[in-house]
Amino acid sequence: MSTPARKPRADASRNRDRILEVARNLLAERGSQVQLPEVARAAGVGMGTIYRHFPAQSDLIEAVAEQRFAEIEQFARTCLETEPGQGLSRYLRHVGEVLAADQGLSAAIEAARHAPGSEPRGETLARLTDVIAEIIERDSAAGTLRDDLTVADVYMLVGAVSATIRTGSGDWRRLLALATDGLRPRSVGQG
Repeated sequence: MSTPARKPRADASRNRDRILEVARNLLAERGSQVQLPEVARAAGVGMGTIYRHFPAQSDLIEAVAEQRFAEIEQFARTCLETEPGQGLSRYLRHVGEVLAADQGLSAAIEAARHAPGSEPRGETLARLTDVIAEIIERDSAAGTLRDDLTVADVYMLVGAVSATIRTGSGDWRRLLALATDGLRPRSVGQG
């Protein structure tokens, strides 16, 4: 018979939250250049505390990434409460703002994963996919989106916005404005 998992002590939970907050700020500023000892000093904890929660730098970066994606998912859920037809454009603008503000974090996530892109994975991806599908369905029902738009299309747009921000190859807001214009329903006779 297995024993149920113990709930973390309050101070351990506070330490973990503080580490994540500090790490996120440092990673947003300096990307993967940030080392665990710097995070420990800035969070006011010892290295043992860091290693208990995050055995490697990549574990810490992944936890910060999950936190960011959870916040994006939470925001996406609020888009379901906005005026019908406005949810997807609101969501895409928010993601662009997050990516623009957290460029160092995005770079650190890519470096930790040894792969391009800093998109969500696993359960986080599944939950976000479900919410985006709901936003698309709601906005489509309001007549503001073309009827062939898919979640994969939304991820493709987010990837384009991310690449534009990462490379500094243009104004991501302009890209988003042009792209969202292309998401509107087509008139009869348009190809």
